Amino acid sequence: MAYNIKKQTKKQGDDIMIFGLSTALLDTCVLSILSKEDTYGYILTQNIKEVIDISETTLYPILRKLQARELLTTYDKPYQGRNRRYYKITELGKVKLEENLKEWETYKLKIDHILSGGIINE
Repeated sequence: MAYNIKKQTKKQGDDIMIFGLSTALLDTCVLSILSKEDTYGYILTQNIKEVIDISETTLYPILRKLQARELLTTYDKPYQGRNRRYYKITELGKVKLEENLKEWETYKLKIDHILSGGIINE
């Protein structure tokens, strides 16, 4: 599954979808945000929505999948008479994040190489 990355236009201020985003990269984005601090679903969604065109209904299954793979865990905190569910990266999640970031760097270098014209007749 792919998601769209938003690009802000300077002219009109409208969001334009330009590149698809793989599930693995979205997983990595979630893990990266959670590596900075624990947060609850709504804030996590808002942080991701600043860059990626994604809905809460799309993100929550991803969070459940990451939890099932033991890459993150949850806990509840009371807030204004209700509980908020917070997400926290696990040690296994930190290891997976590091692996994914290394893979991303390799992938990014290869794409940059292609985009700069480095593939022709090599």
